[in-house]
Amino acid sequence: MWLGFIVFNRRTSHFFHFMASAGCRSHRGGRMAAWMLYRCVFGPHLQRIHRSPEQPRPEGRFARRPWNYQPRSLEKHTDSILGWASAIWSISYYSSPLLLCYLYRKGYICSSKLVPVSQYLGTVLVCLLGVACIRGWGRWRNTDYVHFISVLEETKKNHTPENKKKLRCFDFDFSHWPADFSWTEVSSPKHPKGGVSLLKPEPRLRGTADSFLHSVRTLPCHVIGFLIAHSFGRRMLYPGSVGLLQKAMRPMLQGGLAKLIEEYDGERNKLVACDGNEIDTMFVDRRKDGGPNGRTLVICCEGNAGFYEVGCMNTPLEGGYSVLGWNHPGFAGSTGVPFPQNEANAMDVVVQFAVHKLGFQLSDIVIYAWSIGGFTASWAVMSYPEIQSVVLDASFDDLLPLALKVMPESWRPLVQHTVRQYMNLNNAEQLVKYQGPVLLVRRTRDEIITTTHADDIMSNRGNNLLLRLLQFRYPKIMTDEGVRVVRQWLAASSPIEEASVYSGYEVDDDWCLSVLKSYQTDRDVSFPWSVGEDMTLEGRRQLALFLARKYMRNFESTHCTPLPAAEFHSPWRL
Repeated sequence: MWLGFIVFNRRTSHFFHFMASAGCRSHRGGRMAAWMLYRCVFGPHLQRIHRSPEQPRPEGRFARRPWNYQPRSLEKHTDSILGWASAIWSISYYSSPLLLCYLYRKGYICSSKLVPVSQYLGTVLVCLLGVACIRGWGRWRNTDYVHFISVLEETKKNHTPENKKKLRCFDFDFSHWPADFSWTEVSSPKHPKGGVSLLKPEPRLRGTADSFLHSVRTLPCHVIGFLIAHSFGRRMLYPGSVGLLQKAMRPMLQGGLAKLIEEYDGERNKLVACDGNEIDTMFVDRRKDGGPNGRTLVICCEGNAGFYEVGCMNTPLEGGYSVLGWNHPGFAGSTGVPFPQNEANAMDVVVQFAVHKLGFQLSDIVIYAWSIGGFTASWAVMSYPEIQSVVLDASFDDLLPLALKVMPESWRPLVQHTVRQYMNLNNAEQLVKYQGPVLLVRRTRDEIITTTHADDIMSNRGNNLLLRLLQFRYPKIMTDEGVRVVRQWLAASSPIEEASVYSGYEVDDDWCLSVLKSYQTDRDVSFPWSVGEDMTLEGRRQLALFLARKYMRNFESTHCTPLPAAEFHSPWRL
């Protein structure tokens, strides 16, 4: 009897242990399912699934077909509803000042009217929350989305290279992308959290009383300038930061991103700058290819409506270089607004990332900039003088003359104050502080950085950038006569005219090169040089034209034509 009782107890204990284990597993599985459903409701919008680098490239007519993410009908329709709600909210936000004025004049801003409106808005929000939950249910039933969420959560927990490789196969809202590098990771940061240092315009010297009266008198100008800079001024200067333009370009940007990842095995990274802005970057590593240019990293700085997905990255890529592209603050996946301080902060963390994370030396880095990207490029070489060289394509010396061109003449004092205070893109002032090799590319039919019209090549502000650089580096050569002959060469709008001016002064390239090398060998000093001090007028003319042709190349095109890889050259150096 006792033996039977013992056997019975053992069996029942095993039974209860089995039931408890099953209950725990069931409870744990339920919690995991609930957590996954929650992540599907509040997770990012998945836009595309890229071909994994390990998978073979499909052949034939399917070779360029994208691996698009296919949302199910439930997710697709709810996404559409939430998209329209987001668009209506954006329109309401930007038109809120006018809307509030209208409601105030109609007498709707009072307690009796606001209560029904708040109830209506609350009902709409509850309905939208329900739509978001239904979308989450649709995502939860999609195996592709569930797999994506699993990869994203695992990468956030363990940011290993293997997990990151899996994550880069998905194109989704970049705000959910885990940070790959922060400026705080640098052992000895060069700047405080407020931001990197910028060159400031020199203040005018005034007495104490005069300075106070001047501040009071110019207060309205300060207020208006601030409002202009933070409203339409910034959007005019950087139209790529306008959300409407980004939405219109979204298919093009997605296609460009897919090409960089699938064809060039590009690596997308999120960098956190010292001001807290998140910078969207793309890195293509060519060091393992064994090419002559793969060991050199080209950091690309885009124009005011340029994105690395479809911008100037393609030029050095076709040349076989390792390339690092990044988007301005407020462009595509990058956060913030593109004011000069934020731009410099972003450029700083990009350079730090290239050195400390990607393993490049500053002497292996070339900065390549197009148009307004010349500001961050010139800041980078000014702040990091060890950088190998800089190439500025279709860039300018200073923003102010270009801003005065598009604004009414009566606004001149206001424009001058606004630009100098909030948008001081002083490229030439920064560039002259760099001692390394420089190449300027001038577009002969540039319609953007000319102060008159595209056919007037002498109004191209790239001319002023060249003259400013040469006058700083070679002041004894670039006297009035030197400036005159360089301007004559700059006025040539075709290669035949250039050659005619060059041969007209009988420039002897070998003699000019020997003079400069002899001076460098004897003195080995930094710029400015005193070469040409005891030289004849004819010798200074020859040297001026020789240097102008070495520092600038002409490209016969308009402003927005992509620069061919054949036109991307390393800057001249002695």
